Amino acid sequence: MVRVLGRVTSINVRKVLWALDELGISYEREDWGLPLRDPREPQFLALNPNAQVPVFVEDDGSTLWESNAILVYLAQTRKALLPQAPQALGLALQWFTWQATELNPPWGYALNALVRKRPGYEDPAKIAESIATWTARMDLLEAELGKGSAFIAGDEFSIADIVLGLSIHRWFIVPFDHKPMPHAQAYYERLKQRPAGARWMPDDMV
Repeated sequence: MVRVLGRVTSINVRKVLWALDELGISYEREDWGLPLRDPREPQFLALNPNAQVPVFVEDDGSTLWESNAILVYLAQTRKALLPQAPQALGLALQWFTWQATELNPPWGYALNALVRKRPGYEDPAKIAESIATWTARMDLLEAELGKGSAFIAGDEFSIADIVLGLSIHRWFIVPFDHKPMPHAQAYYERLKQRPAGARWMPDDMV
C-alpha cells in the first residue's frame, strides 16, 4: 500500500490525497509537519531533505516529494487524470503550472495575517496589496471559467482541477470582502459534488 507523509491541514498534502481518492488507490497517511511532528527529524529528512510535506511512498518503497510532481507521477503511472488529446493536455498543464507560479504566491501575506494570525503580518497596506494581487489572478481564472467548459481543460476532470479547486477553496474561505466570481463559484460547487472534492475542501480547512 502506498503511503503519504503529511498533515491534512496542508493544502499540498490534500492535493495528493484528493488524487489518490479519485484514482481509487488505497493509502496510509502518517501525520508529519508542525505542529504535529517535526519534519526536520532525521528519518523524514532522509526522505525529503527540504523538510516539507508531503512525501509520497510508492508500494515498492520509492519516494517522491513536491506535491505537483507527485500528481504528475500518479497521472502518468495510473494513466488517468490527464487528457490524452494534445491540446487538452497542454491546457491542463498550462493551468496546473499557473496555479503554482501565479495564483498561489499573492495570497501569502493575507493568509498569514487573516487566518494564521502570524506575528509580523499586521500591516494593513500589505494585506490590501496581497488581496488585490490575488483578486487580479482570480479575475484571469474567472474569465477562463466563463468560457463554459465543465473543467479547466474541457469536459475531462484532471489534476489541474484538483490544484485549482483547492486554491479556489482557499479564496472563498479566507475572510475578506470578496469580489463576486460567479463562474469560479459554479466551478467550485461542481468540484465539491465529487466525493473526493467534498472530502478535501471542507469548510474548516484553509
